[in-house]
Amino acid sequence: MAQTVNIVSRQQWGATAPKSKETLKGSAQRAIIHHTALPRCNNEKECKSRLASIQRTHVKERGFDDIGYNFLVGEDGTVYEGRGWGVVGAHAKGSNHDSVGIAFMGNFNVETPSTEALSSVKRLLQSGVRECFLIPKFSVVGHRDVGRTECPGGQLYAALPQLKGCQSL
Repeated sequence: MAQTVNIVSRQQWGATAPKSKETLKGSAQRAIIHHTALPRCNNEKECKSRLASIQRTHVKERGFDDIGYNFLVGEDGTVYEGRGWGVVGAHAKGSNHDSVGIAFMGNFNVETPSTEALSSVKRLLQSGVRECFLIPKFSVVGHRDVGRTECPGGQLYAALPQLKGCQSL
C-alpha cells in the first residue's frame, strides 16, 4: 500500500494570495529539484516563517506572481504547498510549463539533505503520479540540468538518484 504524504496547505503557513495563477495544460512530465540556498529549517514554526519570507522575496524582489516553487520541504520531512499541483511555477526559466518544482529548504552545496526530507519528496512524487498530476514515467532533474546554476547544490544533486527510482514504486 502506498504511503501518503501530509502537506501543509498555503492557508496553514499563512501564504498571501497569488497575483495570478496559470494552470498546467496536462500532467507534469518532470520534477525539477531545487534548494532554497538559505539556512535549513528543522521544524514547522521555523519553516512557516521562512516560507513567508521566500514568498515576499519572490513577489517583491523577483516580480513573480507568487512563491516560485510548487512544493517545499523542511529537514524534518514536512512538505509545504507552494503553488501546488497543476499550477505553472516560476522555478526554472523556460522549463515551468511541463514540470513541478520542488525545493528543499536549506543550502545543500555542503550539507546533506535529511533522510526524512528525501523520503517525503519520494512520497509526494508517488502521490503526484497516483493523482495524475505527474506522468507515470516522469523524470527527476536538478535545476542545474535545465539552467545555468549550481542549484540544487552538490550534496542534494548527488542524492537525486534516490528520487528517480520512485516511478516504479
